[in-house]
Amino acid sequence: MNSSPQALVEQKTLELCQAIVQMPGFGATHQKMQAFLEDELIKFEFQMVNNRVQLLTEKQAAGITVTPEEIAELEAYRDATLSKDVAKGFIAAQAELEVIQKLIYPMLNKTFDLGRVPVPDDFLGENCDSSCGLH
Repeated sequence: MNSSPQALVEQKTLELCQAIVQMPGFGATHQKMQAFLEDELIKFEFQMVNNRVQLLTEKQAAGITVTPEEIAELEAYRDATLSKDVAKGFIAAQAELEVIQKLIYPMLNKTFDLGRVPVPDDFLGENCDSSCGLH
């Protein structure tokens, strides 16, 4: 086995990935993401919602009044899209993955900033709360 610093980081990264994959519920989260990625219709509908939001935002930024009808149409389309099981699963999976990311990314960033392994006190006063998993 190569014991270079890069190989060690690679090995520990693989161990972190393995720990994530073994987390309770991760398989279900992954399946929700896959269901979304494999559903061309729901991806199209999400894109249409995003396009409509962007269009109305640009319209408003240009000083053009967005009508109540346009807002109602957007909300109806968004609600119809988000009422589908695949969409609900995707939104839930995103939230579940975000919890993991909010734990890992700050720790990595703090390690790079400090040049050492961070301790819980290193995160005091930062924009996180007890739900971030850092203290």
